[in-house]
Amino acid sequence: MLLKSSACPRMSDLVAVWEVALSDGVHKVEFEHGTTTGKRVIWLDGKEVKRTDWMFKLVGSETFQIGKTKCKINIDAVSGFMYEYTIEVNGKSLQKFSENQSKIMNCWVMTLDDVPTRIVLEKDTLDIWVNGQKLDTTGEFTDDGTETHFAIGEHSCYVKAVSSGKKREGIIHSLIVDGQEIPWTKE
Repeated sequence: MLLKSSACPRMSDLVAVWEVALSDGVHKVEFEHGTTTGKRVIWLDGKEVKRTDWMFKLVGSETFQIGKTKCKINIDAVSGFMYEYTIEVNGKSLQKFSENQSKIMNCWVMTLDDVPTRIVLEKDTLDIWVNGQKLDTTGEFTDDGTETHFAIGEHSCYVKAVSSGKKREGIIHSLIVDGQEIPWTKE
């Protein structure tokens, strides 16, 4: 990712911005790189999490974590004083990580009681996350699959899991809120 911006005075050396979607939410990673001083600053969701001043080596990498998720920003020289910035999440490029995440979790985004609401199902654990908070759930077997029940405020919700009948598709998960099916969102 190549980016140059000086819109924010505290980040006059901002060179890259990424969004990393995890179960607990979408995290914004901002990276500052002072190409004259070697300064490197990593911001996570608006908070500074790592700073290195006065580095003589302008290329290399910086590691940090989002919760328990390991991340690494790579700084590579492209030509002259141009640099390319990439991020790895759990050892994979952001694109590969995001593709893998879409296989292991479903996400629904909606407005509930005038509040933007992000609901995530972790398919491997069947954990439900709402706006970054893991919820208590109750599982129930039905004639055609399972239902994982939970509440958001006064709203009755459940994720229904049924077989697609096709080996390649596997299990299909649907979110039902107050009796209405919510379409899933690709992040």
